[in-house]
Amino acid sequence: FLVPGENIATMKYGAQVVKGELKSALLDGDTQNYDLDHGFSRHPIDDDCRSGIEIKLGQPSIINHIRILLWDRDSRSYSYYIEVSMDELDWIRVIDHSKYLCRSWQNLYFPARVCRYIRIVGTHNTVNKVFHIVAFECMFTNKTFTLEKGLIVPTENVATIADCASVIEGVSRSRNALLNGDTKNYDWDSGYTCHQLGSGAIVVQLAQPYLIGSIRLLLWDCDDRSYSYYIEVSTNQQQWTMVADRTKISCKSWQTITFDKQPASFIRIVGTHNTANEVFHCVHFECPAQNSTHKDESSKEVATTEVGTGGQQLVSRPVRAASTSSLHSPPGSTSRSHAHQP
Repeated sequence: FLVPGENIATMKYGAQVVKGELKSALLDGDTQNYDLDHGFSRHPIDDDCRSGIEIKLGQPSIINHIRILLWDRDSRSYSYYIEVSMDELDWIRVIDHSKYLCRSWQNLYFPARVCRYIRIVGTHNTVNKVFHIVAFECMFTNKTFTLEKGLIVPTENVATIADCASVIEGVSRSRNALLNGDTKNYDWDSGYTCHQLGSGAIVVQLAQPYLIGSIRLLLWDCDDRSYSYYIEVSTNQQQWTMVADRTKISCKSWQTITFDKQPASFIRIVGTHNTANEVFHCVHFECPAQNSTHKDESSKEVATTEVGTGGQQLVSRPVRAASTSSLHSPPGSTSRSHAHQP
């Protein structure tokens, strides 16, 4: 039974939730209306993993792609695995994210299998001992994908708002400015994300673990300053692997970093030096690195001409923050809600 690209976990195709609490929410197609009280299916997280949420398809079907929406109305993360079966006796694990922190939409791919039953077992929730899932879809897709060690090796940038990536540490005028794809509109006041040197970092959380081998970023470059930094990746926010050490190098503008592929759902950028002041400023982040286009490189000139001398007057000398918790404000302002100014 094969309808390429069409979700078959629907009532139309005879699918039903046969295990789990609040079964009716999972396959109703509503991915907008959910909150703390309703709009999700759930199961208690227990050590022996006997609980779970199980879907029975209308008939045995070939699938290689599953999408699930983990409850994401706050910043929590979940861990889980997914198994498939024809008879509810022999189960084959097709996705194992039990050791990874994941949030929001999960786009999952695996070698095609015939199955009738799909079981999702939550193994961890960073907030409590219940696993909550808002939506479930499964299908066969003709889309090409690359898997290594059970993880997707992406070619497109997955550090985007559309892919449910988010900035979980770092200061910015607008949340997720780092990931909005805008590499042209930034100046002394906005369009960047930053952190105080010697304290904190800029941390991006991807929605799910990927096998990543490159990163590209744009350091704030409206004047002649240079920065130094290093980058680490993690799947659980506990163990970190350094993938770039540019602490001894003077770096400006666009940075492309390549390294041996690593499982990553968290990327931490730590600024260690800035020739102009005590703050590290980053305008854009992507992974994996997309082929640089010339229009990207020209954004530097655009930004510089826009700022002109006006920018120089605006920021004669950014005042150093009195403590690591206070933020740089525009000169003459006492407000602490602004991002660190370049």
